[in-house]
Amino acid sequence: MPLDAVTLSALAAELRGELIGGKIEKIQQPQRDLVLLTVRTRSRGSRKLILSGGVASARMHFTEAAFENPASPPMFCMLLRKHLLGSRITALEQPGLERVLTLEAEGYDELGNLSRKRLVLELIGRSTNLILVGPEGHILDCLRRVDAGMNPRRQLLPGLLYRFPDPQAKPDFFSAGPEKRRELLAGADRTVPGDKWLLGAFRGLSPLLCRELWYRAGEDWGRLGAAMDAMAETVGAGEFTPYLLLEEGRPRDFSCMPIRQYAGTLEGRVYPDFSSLLDAYYTGRDKADALHRQAAELARTIRTARDRQLRKLQNQRQELVKTARREEWRLFGDLITANLYRLKGGCGTSVTVTDYTREDCPEVTIPLDPRKSAQQNAAAYYKDYRKAKTAEQYLKRLIAEGEADLEYLERCADLVERVGSRADIAELRRELTETGFLKSRRATGKKERVPQAQPLRFRSDGGFEIWVGRSNTMNDKLTLELARRGDLWFHTQKIHGSHVIVRTQDREVDEVTLAQAASLAVWFSQARQGGRAPVDYTRVRNVKKPKGARPGGVIYTDYQTLYAVPDEGLVRRLEI
Repeated sequence: MPLDAVTLSALAAELRGELIGGKIEKIQQPQRDLVLLTVRTRSRGSRKLILSGGVASARMHFTEAAFENPASPPMFCMLLRKHLLGSRITALEQPGLERVLTLEAEGYDELGNLSRKRLVLELIGRSTNLILVGPEGHILDCLRRVDAGMNPRRQLLPGLLYRFPDPQAKPDFFSAGPEKRRELLAGADRTVPGDKWLLGAFRGLSPLLCRELWYRAGEDWGRLGAAMDAMAETVGAGEFTPYLLLEEGRPRDFSCMPIRQYAGTLEGRVYPDFSSLLDAYYTGRDKADALHRQAAELARTIRTARDRQLRKLQNQRQELVKTARREEWRLFGDLITANLYRLKGGCGTSVTVTDYTREDCPEVTIPLDPRKSAQQNAAAYYKDYRKAKTAEQYLKRLIAEGEADLEYLERCADLVERVGSRADIAELRRELTETGFLKSRRATGKKERVPQAQPLRFRSDGGFEIWVGRSNTMNDKLTLELARRGDLWFHTQKIHGSHVIVRTQDREVDEVTLAQAASLAVWFSQARQGGRAPVDYTRVRNVKKPKGARPGGVIYTDYQTLYAVPDEGLVRRLEI
């Protein structure tokens, strides 16, 4: 969600305590919409302050995240360095209860004169911008220049006088006072939900806070006035709580107060300050988005390779069907040779002869090339026969290899849908490069360090450790190197999935552990979205890797089969 005016007010009050008097030591622009100021604060040393002008990620807060800078700084970054580097921050203001923050800095210009400049962050949806304003109030430059063609009412261009955005033509919820709020409430259209009315009647409230107010009022118009007064008093007293909402462990939303409307469906987490809250929300979301983009890109690459392999197999199978006529071609050669005396006068387009190789001695019509002699036509049929015989053997081998490659790509397609980290993607990409399905990327500048992926680890209720592979190469390493011969190996039957190992430590494995390992095998497979699925298990010593098999491909014997269902709650509970 975007930062609402109330949360922005709480954030500004928090930042003001550390930023005022701080010195700007470094300015970077690692991304197009993101500026990073390194500020030497009075109390906590150097800290990195994010100013993001991204439409979906506009914000200002301290961060602990690391960013990689471009090879050469953008022009806006160079301008900020020229005017703000070495300056001291003198004020951080929020005009009214608007979604605008103004950072004032004081420093010396190139002539040695004391100069004050402002860095204005406007957090207004699609109009989000970061603007550098000179001492006379003129715009020096901005992250996004806005001309008359883009906005005829408000241009943002170097040299123009800067003015704040026009406020919304609605009363401010928090400065309106109880009487004004009750007056508006009395005239409310009660045919619409209360949260919709609040959003349309006041400024300063986000959709989330409107829904929360309506929830706290019990969705009762008679109790809404008291709920409005209570929230206004809380904000007026500065009683803010950095609150993050999580869905299945992923950041979903945040607020400046505890949110009760999602009790039982979303997890709520309180943070010590708003900077750590916003860092967790945006960094977590950005990492998730980046992971999703990388996984989607790799999935497209795998689908392309799989489709190419399917087309190749289809062509090879069609060619194999054609080779089935080779015996007919050999017969034609034999019959032409046996009837050379009939073709001494030259060849037409065909000849009809008696096939004495069959009991009923049928008449056979053989197509001929009139440009060739009888002997040459016979030789051509013999040649086609030999080519077809050789091609059959060759094509059968190619089709077998192609089917193995297709099965391997299907496994990779399944794995990329279940990646949980950049390390998983890097491992799968490296594997596809080594197997020749991806081209090796050329080294460009600094190599990004990606941690080596490790198998997922779980502990069953019976006390046994369970390992789960996260890639095909990891499945091989897990089964063929790390596991002991007496450990138990699990895999979904005839369904792509991860190898699952139960570390027995030479102990008898209980029924609960067997059932839980089987459930993990189903969860980490293509059967995750389905229901009950069969899972084969056997001792590791019964699992072999055929010669020349692709990563992750094994055969096994002496197995038993269990039926299990995927259980996300069990996965989270057993993870260590």
